[in-house]
Amino acid sequence: MTNPLMSPSPLPFGLPPFADITAEHYAEAVDAGLAGHLAEIQAIVDTPEPATFENTVLAMERSGQLLQRAAASFYTLVSADASDAIRSLETVLSPRFSAHQDAVYLNRGLYERFAAVPTDQLDAESARLVDEYLKEFRQSGIQLDDAGQERLKAVNAELSRLGTEFGQRVKEAMKAASLLLDDAAELAGLPADDVASAAEAARTAGHEGKYLLTLIQPSNQPALAALDNRDVRRRLYEASVGRGSDGSALDVLDLVKDTARLRAEKAALLGFANYAELVVDQQTAPDFAAVQTMMNRLAPAAVRNADAEAEALAEAAGHPLEAWDWAYYSAKVKRERYAVDEQALRPYFELDRVLNDGVFFAANALYGITFHERADLAGYHPDVRVWEVRNADGTELGLFLGDYYTRESKRGGAWMNSLVEQSGLLGTRPVVINNLNISKPPAGEPTLLTLDELRTTFHEFGHALHGLFSAVTYPRFSGTSVPRDFVEYPSQVNEMWIMWPEVLANYARHHATGEALPLEVVDKLDAARLWGEGFGTTEYLGAALLDLAWHVLDGSEVPEDVMEFEAKALAAAGVAHHLIPPRYRTGYFQHIFAGAGYAAGYYSYIWSEVLDAETVEWFKDNGGLTRANGDFFRAELLSRGNSRDPLESFRAFRGRDAGLEPLLKRRGLE
Repeated sequence: MTNPLMSPSPLPFGLPPFADITAEHYAEAVDAGLAGHLAEIQAIVDTPEPATFENTVLAMERSGQLLQRAAASFYTLVSADASDAIRSLETVLSPRFSAHQDAVYLNRGLYERFAAVPTDQLDAESARLVDEYLKEFRQSGIQLDDAGQERLKAVNAELSRLGTEFGQRVKEAMKAASLLLDDAAELAGLPADDVASAAEAARTAGHEGKYLLTLIQPSNQPALAALDNRDVRRRLYEASVGRGSDGSALDVLDLVKDTARLRAEKAALLGFANYAELVVDQQTAPDFAAVQTMMNRLAPAAVRNADAEAEALAEAAGHPLEAWDWAYYSAKVKRERYAVDEQALRPYFELDRVLNDGVFFAANALYGITFHERADLAGYHPDVRVWEVRNADGTELGLFLGDYYTRESKRGGAWMNSLVEQSGLLGTRPVVINNLNISKPPAGEPTLLTLDELRTTFHEFGHALHGLFSAVTYPRFSGTSVPRDFVEYPSQVNEMWIMWPEVLANYARHHATGEALPLEVVDKLDAARLWGEGFGTTEYLGAALLDLAWHVLDGSEVPEDVMEFEAKALAAAGVAHHLIPPRYRTGYFQHIFAGAGYAAGYYSYIWSEVLDAETVEWFKDNGGLTRANGDFFRAELLSRGNSRDPLESFRAFRGRDAGLEPLLKRRGLE
């Protein structure tokens, strides 16, 4: 059979024909793609004519299309629907991808051609393209001698292997830590649809007649807010925070120590004091000190707020509080103080209605785009849905894929990724995916979202818009290919429409009766807005500061006792709270240890939120949900990708640099 990946997909927008692709096809296509890309690189190096933008830079941008096509679809499966064959192939291919990256950016001949390209007559986007390539060569180690480059290659290969192993163990550990219960009575307090989902999860796992509480990636599990049985809460909490550090075969602490040592060595090889300094050099933050200053300013106020919340919770509980009590009594206090019962809101947030009448409605009001479900196009799993997205004038914009349900073959968390990136040079239009991990109800039952799942749905669609609206020339700059501490900004902005009156009134209707969410409930939600911010900010900062603690070490400082180090690092940062674990503990901190991803960059969520808070203020000051506002935001920011400095794009939109005050006000940290 012909390998479908070996030529461009015949499907609309280049959507991969997933039904026709096997694991063997991925292996073959990646082999051919790696070899073909190196041959294209060598052809650039061997060009006898002097280096020009056309024969060097544009040739580089056009190269590697087979490899890009194969890798994009392969890693989509790795994250979202990984069979045993795909996981095995990932173990083999990940170090090869790492070695390939080194083969490209440690190629002295290629670097010399890029360095020789004249840029004085280039337009701004093209000149930036040359500069960004040269910067990547330098950050990849082109300045090292032969021995240094060989060592760097070995370090990168081992880091790739460790990241793959960490991700696979974490996925299995999350599954293994799910809490199996024999009796429905133990689930007292849990909404009926959640009980049904737990029964369905148990049945799927081979435990007919029992109930399985599956875990989500962060420490705090949603069921903790509803379960009346304190011992069940304890068991669920301990299962969650104990993942990856329990001494079992899925324990990841050995991988963590090796990763930290190798990252420290890599930073030293490249001339940086530590890995955090290396990472921040690639971001919008001016330097690592600026990141530390911001985090240190936020932490004390966050913990003070958390302590005030803890006092109220202990009073409500009538007994000493434990970590597994927090969410339960927080929900109780919220009900008593503000008459807000988050579990009672879920019937108003049905997934299909949230998508069509909320997420898509807001996007149409702002940008004029429309969504047309394509039942004739298939994703990589039966749960994946495909929409064609069109501009206001009816022209085709791209494809949006939604994959909303959890399953054993999917990693935890939520994310957006691109199958095809927009490029004027290549004539490609975007194909983007949103992945969430919502429990799938039994057949015929509605999918009712928690407030957190509702927020995540809008958040991830903000990433999708960033990809869909890309209007750049060069694939390197497309969509979300921006610095890590900027990438969360557009997605956070999109969260503002969740409670925008016009949008909320359109989607928040009871799934059975059609009744609109009462206005008095909306007012109560607004009044309760700051309740829980102490917990939320503290758990986030715990993870962000733990991330930095791991990445300011030199190789000799990497501890033998990982959990002792974690405790000391949180205490030193001022965010050690016995009732509030970090959003991610070391044993399941996938963002930073399953590949480079957010390593030394988890701070980026709050760094981006500074820009987001300013942007929300701008929308409010300029009339809110209007086409004029949406078109301006799209033109100056969402469409630009990395084709100009992202902070320049922000200034072009906002008219000035961002200040910290709107964020402090939003989080109650003034």
